[in-house]
Amino acid sequence: MAAAVAGFLLSVAVSCGSDDDTSPEPAAGAWPLTGVDAAGADLARPALAVKIENSAAARPQSGLNAADVVWEQVVEGGISRFVAVYHSTLPPAVGPVRSVRPMDPPIAAPLRGLLAFSGGQAPFIDATRAAGLQVVEPGTGPGFSRSADRAAPHNTYADPTALLGQADDAHRSPPPAQFAFGADPSAVASGVPAGRLDLALSAIAEPRWTWSAAEGVWLRAEGGVPALGADGAPLRATNVVVLRVDVVDTSFTDAAGNPVPETVLVDSGEALVATGGHTVEATWSKASVGEPVVLTLADGSPVTLAPGTTWVELVPNGSGSAAVG
Repeated sequence: MAAAVAGFLLSVAVSCGSDDDTSPEPAAGAWPLTGVDAAGADLARPALAVKIENSAAARPQSGLNAADVVWEQVVEGGISRFVAVYHSTLPPAVGPVRSVRPMDPPIAAPLRGLLAFSGGQAPFIDATRAAGLQVVEPGTGPGFSRSADRAAPHNTYADPTALLGQADDAHRSPPPAQFAFGADPSAVASGVPAGRLDLALSAIAEPRWTWSAAEGVWLRAEGGVPALGADGAPLRATNVVVLRVDVVDTSFTDAAGNPVPETVLVDSGEALVATGGHTVEATWSKASVGEPVVLTLADGSPVTLAPGTTWVELVPNGSGSAAVG
């Protein structure tokens, strides 16, 4: 176990930095994580990434529709969890908040802000700090609470404004853009019409995205059941980005003895981008823990998304699948 821990932390420490910043240039006056016009709002605050549960006992969650970006990943037992990123909108509460996992640092590190979670194994927390992120968890300051309406461990919630109020001097800058946005998104300009994405992250994590032309968004379902937030609103996204990824065993286990997997993100692979009722095939690459994912079309040009929210689906190679309907 000691060797596994040392190898895990070393992989984070040596891959956080890079001589080249691959972050896209955000449009002037636009929120960097959505490309939406900020209408004169103060862009100066940092980004907050929060680990949110997605087991059946955690639904419906609070605050997901307010996130600029949501990443979905497979964790132990085949369930999925989210890393929801807040910058342009700060809802009053988000959750249920759960513990950190080894792929969370490379997801959140390019934001150069704060990562909030309910706890976790020491090597994973250490790796989060090594990636340059500020760790925020119960006990570090205000902003976490327990709901009386849920049983533990599905009842921890967070107030994003209170968490951001804990930002230290090194983590108060706004995030760099993570994706390129434009009025002529790549999927619409060079892709094919599509009305549905059927994804399988595991045998029990099978999200579906259906295009709603009337609302101009993709609507989420969990195993065919419409996904709703705690406020009753359907979960939605302007863009859905599917990354085919390798998932490996970390040699760690959870409290129940289940193996903890890690999604390999400092890598490259196939991608599928869905925007505006269209999809386009692409490739993705990520040069280091601290750099964002780069999306590229077959001709080598960068992928452009429509201004708005983005969900990133990390679909395992081999055991996972992605079908367009």
